[in-house]
Amino acid sequence: MAGIPHEKYSAKSRPEKWLHERLPVVSLIYDTLMIPTPKNLNWWWIWGIVLTFCLALQIVTGIVLAMHYTPHADMAFASVEHIMRNVNGGWALRYLHSNGASLFFLAAYIHMFRSLYYGSYKAPREVTWIIGMLIYATMMATAFMGYVLPWGQMSFWGATVITGLFGAIPGIGEALQTWLLGGPAVENQTLNRFFSLHYLLPFVIAGLVVVHIWAFHSTGNNNPTGVEVRRGSKEEAKRDTVPFWPYFVIKDLFALSVILTVFFAIVGFMPNFLGHPDNYIEANPLATPEHIVPEWYFLPFYAILRAFTSDVWIVQFVSFITGGIIDAKFFGVMAMFGSLLVMALVPWLDTSMVRSGRYRPMFKWWFWLLILDFIVLTWAGGRPAEGIYAIISLAGSAYWFLYFLVILPVLGVLEKPLPRPATIEEDCEPREPPSAELESQL
Repeated sequence: MAGIPHEKYSAKSRPEKWLHERLPVVSLIYDTLMIPTPKNLNWWWIWGIVLTFCLALQIVTGIVLAMHYTPHADMAFASVEHIMRNVNGGWALRYLHSNGASLFFLAAYIHMFRSLYYGSYKAPREVTWIIGMLIYATMMATAFMGYVLPWGQMSFWGATVITGLFGAIPGIGEALQTWLLGGPAVENQTLNRFFSLHYLLPFVIAGLVVVHIWAFHSTGNNNPTGVEVRRGSKEEAKRDTVPFWPYFVIKDLFALSVILTVFFAIVGFMPNFLGHPDNYIEANPLATPEHIVPEWYFLPFYAILRAFTSDVWIVQFVSFITGGIIDAKFFGVMAMFGSLLVMALVPWLDTSMVRSGRYRPMFKWWFWLLILDFIVLTWAGGRPAEGIYAIISLAGSAYWFLYFLVILPVLGVLEKPLPRPATIEEDCEPREPPSAELESQL
């Protein structure tokens, strides 16, 4: 790791030296496994290996599924049924792929909120955070296009609704929507385009993941205290860190095995729990489902999209001052993409000099309210956009923007943080129980 003194790889045998001079792949693997890692990382840091597993699972199962899938509007639905019924292990591959996407997003959300709590986005890790947000945006695009491929009712109408959002952009919207669909409506050419991109984008994600790992290897890993590893000498660095292998590799593999036990139980016994029954009905452009809802991992942002209707005062105000250029539909689109943008800009919106939320008493309350808000938005996104659900979605959307644009900047000025340990080594030192401390004072 750049900047932190540690043992470098040294080729010993003649074959190793020969390979190292021409392609230092062994040293790259060694430096990755033996990277000095803060010794106080807790269990919230295990989701990186889960994300890596999910990406590999999606690519492998996706390649095999693509061998049997037919990207044609007249045959796509039947080809999925063929995979499920006639291909050896096809049902398992499809359920692993579809439920693997859910595990992928669950791990991504936990990973992202952990970073938000412990301040992993703060200097010097802003680029690491931005790359992570690019990975998440690419994941969303990949998952959306993959959801269209079964060509069921929810797939077809979900594609119709989401791609229709681009048509709301003033001036270029109609042309952009036509370019995206390959024609005036969701048809065979749309399915072909989405299949091609769904196959390609996971490899883009893999490339971004390599850059993401490279980025945090360059700056060093954050930790629960937010205190940086000492870089003065190799001895000081060793007191704050341990090698990634075997300590954290074994810990991560144990956590992965526990999570996969639950995951395989879901795949084996309740694989359609997170799916929608309408997607087992072949796409019919003449029959609109009663409620069109995306997959669960899109629901928070879907709720934000639907929250800003023409009855909301801020929508009316913006529409008035722009002469009607920004209507309710376009405002909802801007709100949905804006909710991702404010999260991407959090390194510059958070004004606190303290990195970890562990030492920010006021921040904790607002952060956990943000977690609750995210859960509520997920629930509201799956409900009809009417009555109390519309009010809840609007309130949840308002808090999301309030947290990032107002609360975080103000907290950095008003909040008085708690004392922090001077070093990671100090944080790991065993603490005497209160009774022992009292006896020592007496």
